[in-house]
Amino acid sequence: MASASNDQELLPDQTEGFKVGEKKTMDEYNKLDADDEAMQRYKQSLGLGGAGKDLSDPNDPRHCIILSLTMDSEGRPPVTIDLAEKGSEKTLKEKPFKIKEGVKFSMTAKFKVQHEILSGLHYVQIVKRKGIRVSKDQEMIGSYAPNSDQTPVYSKRFAEEDAPSGMLARGHYTAVSTFVDDDKKRHLEFEWAFDIAKDW
Repeated sequence: MASASNDQELLPDQTEGFKVGEKKTMDEYNKLDADDEAMQRYKQSLGLGGAGKDLSDPNDPRHCIILSLTMDSEGRPPVTIDLAEKGSEKTLKEKPFKIKEGVKFSMTAKFKVQHEILSGLHYVQIVKRKGIRVSKDQEMIGSYAPNSDQTPVYSKRFAEEDAPSGMLARGHYTAVSTFVDDDKKRHLEFEWAFDIAKDW
């Protein structure tokens, strides 16, 4: 896990002047503007108060469960980091995967939300080489209502990136990734590794 000195850098950058809204329960959201038909349709499009059975597990207190992170790139099958089982992330650092230098790739996160609305989920990643930070990447994933049988899993594809290239870029990298919401609650944090190579 990240040390205390890394705690701040694993939070998303703050937008100046932005304030997180007041936290509300699902019931409070459902009662808001109950007589406004347009607002009701909008809330249903967000998964609030719509049809569908809530899939929240009463025996699992987690609000956001990250199921997987997948890297897609032309020229190779997708590489998926399975995060569905509690503790599955603990061995990722010892199993680096290979990325071909200079290729375009994108990441996709699959996750579930339960019990309450998840506000402002972000993915933040710090990449280091030989102990020196080489990048901080972050992606706004969004806000989500608890999953229902109509939408059992959410999926978010991140912006396309270019892998570094050239002899100096080749080598072993380590990364710390975290999924954190507007309330700065970390839903998952894990370390992993990859190698930039001349070929797959």
